[in-house]
Amino acid sequence: MTFARVAIVGLGLLGGSIGLAVRDHIPGVATAGWDADPAVRARAAARGLTGTVCETAAAAVAEADLVILCVPVGAMGAAARAIAPHLKPGVVVSDVGSSKAAVAATLAEALPGVTIIPAHPVAGTERSGPDAGFGALFQQRWCIVTPPEGVDTAKLDALRAFWEALGARVEVMEAAHHDLVLAVTSHLPHLIAYTIVGTASDLEGVTQGEVIKYSAGGFRDFTRIAASDPTMWRDVFLSNREAVLEMLQRFTEDLTALQRSIRLSDGDALFEHFTRTRAIRRSIIEEGQDDARPDFGRSDH
Repeated sequence: MTFARVAIVGLGLLGGSIGLAVRDHIPGVATAGWDADPAVRARAAARGLTGTVCETAAAAVAEADLVILCVPVGAMGAAARAIAPHLKPGVVVSDVGSSKAAVAATLAEALPGVTIIPAHPVAGTERSGPDAGFGALFQQRWCIVTPPEGVDTAKLDALRAFWEALGARVEVMEAAHHDLVLAVTSHLPHLIAYTIVGTASDLEGVTQGEVIKYSAGGFRDFTRIAASDPTMWRDVFLSNREAVLEMLQRFTEDLTALQRSIRLSDGDALFEHFTRTRAIRRSIIEEGQDDARPDFGRSDH
C-alpha cells in the first residue's frame, strides 16, 4: 500500500519540514496540516508548509491515509483524542517524538483499534516554529520506526517507504531499546548542555557579557543545543525518565572517575580516555552524521 493523503498535526520545525519534503520529493501525495495555534496556522499557510492548512483538526485528518502527530510528547494524548472521532478506517497514525515507549502507550490508549506505528526522525535544529522547517531536513538522516507486535506489515512497509522517499534512512527497533539509545545519544547531551549553559549564566565573578564575548567553540556548541525548544525537551525528559536517569547515573560515575584523575594528576588515565573518545568522533564523521570541517561546517552567521 501507499499513502495518497497525509495529515500533519503540529506545524513547527518537524511538521513543517515533513510537509515541505513531501512537496519536494513525492509531489503526488496530498498534504493537509493543522496546528492548535492560529498564528502558526496563518504562517504555515503563508509558507505553504502543507497543501492545505485547515482550521480544525477534524478537517485535516478526515481523508488522510497517514496522520503524523508532530506535537511535543506531552501533548500526544490530547492530540490523539482530538482526532480520534474523525479518522477514517484503515488509517495509520504515526508521530515524530523523541521517546517511543511512553508515546506508544499513550497513543494506544487514546486510539483503540487504530493502527499506530511510532517513528522518530533523528533530525532537527535548535530552531522551532513554522519558519524553521525546510524540505531537506531528513536527507541522509536516520528515522527510527518502532512498530508494535503484530503490526500490519504492508502498513509498516508503506511508512518505511514514505520516510525513505523524504530522504531518510530507516531503522526498525523496539521502543524500549530506542529510548535507551536516544537517552545517551540525544537526551543526556541536551541535559548536560542545559546544565553547562545554566552554570555559566549563574557564575559569580564572571559576567554574562564575558561568557558571551569569550565563548570558545566548545561552549558555543553547547549553547546551540541548549537553545532547543524548551517545551519539547521538558516533555522528553519526563516521558523517557527511566532511561535518562539510568544514563545520567552512568555519566555521573564516569565524570567522578575523571575528576579523580585530575585530582591525582593522572595524565595517563586522562590521555587514554581522550584518545578513546576521539575515535568516536571519527566514526560519526565516517557515518556521514556530521562534518569534519572547522566548526563542523556550521557558520556563525
